[in-house]
Amino acid sequence: MEIIPVIDLMGGIAVHAKQGRRDSYRPLQSPCCASPDPFDVLAGYLSLNSFRTFYIADLDALMGKGSQEGVIHRLQDRYPELDFWVDEGCPMENRHWTPIIGSESLRVSDWERLKGRGGDWILSLDFFDDRLRGPGEILREPQAWPQRVIVMSLNHVGSFAGPDVARLEGMRHLAPDRGIIAAGGVRHVGDLEKLESLGIAAVLTASALHEGRLKPWFDSMLGLRISRKKRG
Repeated sequence: MEIIPVIDLMGGIAVHAKQGRRDSYRPLQSPCCASPDPFDVLAGYLSLNSFRTFYIADLDALMGKGSQEGVIHRLQDRYPELDFWVDEGCPMENRHWTPIIGSESLRVSDWERLKGRGGDWILSLDFFDDRLRGPGEILREPQAWPQRVIVMSLNHVGSFAGPDVARLEGMRHLAPDRGIIAAGGVRHVGDLEKLESLGIAAVLTASALHEGRLKPWFDSMLGLRISRKKRG
């Protein structure tokens, strides 16, 4: 199971996302990075582990208040070896990164066009107050989902309330052949172990990384790699 760090961008800096209430987001303060500058945040994450994939939410684009594309391009130029997943609404044109298309950004007509879209994109099912933000048709047509699907439980984001296990299990049952990615609520290694046991493909997280709560997981993975190398 892959761990994917999250960077939420607003006004050119990283902010602390909490429970999907974007009007209350504040500049990120974290012991693992020197400042909320996105370059410092990404470097801080890489000091924790050799991550290969990063999720970036362009909150300005999602709220219709501009775009952080320039910042994302500069991050990509600095780290060409990394895979950036970017949620910036519903762009239909090609991007230089892996596009996340969130249900909250979709109208029914958008979903109809997306169903026939090929290429490498990721659907985010955005839940808030236990309801899907976006067209209900999306949940009724799992056969039209791309191969990777994020289950974004916005009320759980930054809350340390624990992952939305029941919803994740429901989505796994609805689309057993898709790679389900959990987002929101991870507190500690026990949550990661639970999600891995459910067959979750990857986990998006920020707060637990910034507070150092997942260090035992990375230590155990490093120990496993060393053990395998010695046996080889």
